[in-house]
Amino acid sequence: MRLTFLGAAGTVTGSKYLVEHGDRRVLIDCGLFQGYKQLRLRNWEHFPLPVENLDAIVLTHAHLDHSGYLPVLVRDGYRGPVYATPATCELARILLLDSGRLQEEEAEYANRHAYSKHHPAKPLYTEADAERALKLFHPIDLHNPQDILPGIRLNLRTAGHILGAATVELDVAGVKLVCSGDLGRMHDPVMQAPETIERADYLLVESTYGDRRHAPESVETQLAEVINRTAMRQGITLVPSFAVGRAQLLMYHLYRLKEQKLIPDLPIFLNSPMATDATVLYHRFRQEHRLTEAECEGTCKVAHIVRSVEESKQLDEFRKPAVIIAASGMATGGRVLYHLKSLAPNPRNTLLFSGFQAGGTRGSLIVNGAETVRMHGQEVPIRAEVVQVENLSAHADADEILQWLRGFKVPPKHTYVVHGEPMAADVLRRRISVELGWSVSVPEHRDRVELN
Repeated sequence: MRLTFLGAAGTVTGSKYLVEHGDRRVLIDCGLFQGYKQLRLRNWEHFPLPVENLDAIVLTHAHLDHSGYLPVLVRDGYRGPVYATPATCELARILLLDSGRLQEEEAEYANRHAYSKHHPAKPLYTEADAERALKLFHPIDLHNPQDILPGIRLNLRTAGHILGAATVELDVAGVKLVCSGDLGRMHDPVMQAPETIERADYLLVESTYGDRRHAPESVETQLAEVINRTAMRQGITLVPSFAVGRAQLLMYHLYRLKEQKLIPDLPIFLNSPMATDATVLYHRFRQEHRLTEAECEGTCKVAHIVRSVEESKQLDEFRKPAVIIAASGMATGGRVLYHLKSLAPNPRNTLLFSGFQAGGTRGSLIVNGAETVRMHGQEVPIRAEVVQVENLSAHADADEILQWLRGFKVPPKHTYVVHGEPMAADVLRRRISVELGWSVSVPEHRDRVELN
């Protein structure tokens, strides 16, 4: 039995782990690399084995750094099943179609304005590629073990984080491999806590926040202070947000702040068709989150939904205090870029980043003090106030990861720390070694190990 780290090793994106047993091959996660250019270029490399030799793909959840490479494999010939929870299947439809559409639009925009070094600029994949990929999805309920290949049994357990997020258990000829996926918060106000797992022979654990703790301050207090301060100077609070998970958590807090009259009755705009569609699923998958029916209803209605491109453009002319939530969370693409171009140069406004910003993304550059950021071929000055509220992250912090790990009754034979920047992964590695006494390491990209 072999395990190869094809992504999210030494970085926090591009999640892909290849499990081989005899002539059987299963890929856990199929994510896009994001952030630094040298990482993004990996998306264009040939997959390291013929895709027709893959037998199955399992997704931990729908975020693009875990699912967004799937249309590339399907375009290149993959025709096997893709296993995921029902909620992940629904969210992947929203995210993958939008991703393909967005890449087509960005390639067309680059060609029209001649700012790309490639002539012509091409999308990594298209909306049609994404549509073909979605036809391969096979939903599997949580806690419903199934034999997906001879000698390979799959069980999906609750990971928290976002709707449908799962921890993957693969039983391969009696050897249990567990991949944490992205672990949620223990006391998240919206999502359920990650489920305790008692045994694994080998473990892959994420380390996005492996070197830090979430601040103890109240998220709603922080949000209220920022929004009120910005409104006092007649500015707009722009929140780049992941369309799935983060946007809904933000809307929940804004709903509560308005109910308690802790912020003015200013307009709130949700400018993300993806986030709009994803929010509807919170009603459908009520058992996967903590919200009551009334809270779910209030969360869904607190924001005005911006559906058309024309209405999105009109928002750039808005000059009264407001809150605009727009995808994407690390300002890597989407409608938020147009709002940044319009709002970032004005010191009255605030750019509020809600969570982790991967190295090399525009979000990371902005929160680290960049005076200008390049968007659509031009440098945009950053004069607006910049605030980062990491408490809004849907990722477990270092202490919460350790708490989850302590749920194992017997230490795994070996633990691999993945899905983190080098510092975060190594700090977590040391804590696991010192505090738990486990055998643990941080793999590098394309490392291949034998699991006995």
